[in-house]
Amino acid sequence: MADISTHQLAELLVGIARAQQAIIEAVESSKPGFRSTHLSPALVNAARVRDMHRPLQLADLPARVLMQCMGRNGADVDHIARDLAELLGRTAHDPDSLDMTK
Repeated sequence: MADISTHQLAELLVGIARAQQAIIEAVESSKPGFRSTHLSPALVNAARVRDMHRPLQLADLPARVLMQCMGRNGADVDHIARDLAELLGRTAHDPDSLDMTK
């Protein structure tokens, strides 16, 4: 398998988020209010946005990317790539990591 860069991974995450956004828009068009009533609270919980004292974790990133895609400006691939590089670098040196291959 070819090595994938953080920028390529960020582009993939944005593409997946755009596909999710299309599904959300389809549900919203058939059931108005779905986004604000049901989706937004669940997505904020999944992204763990409100927990300011906790550092960003890799598991939080996909929900945050979806939130960015749903926003006015869209997702910033370069910023996501930097976040990925930081997160992947941090987990590589994390003594509490569950990765047994290191």
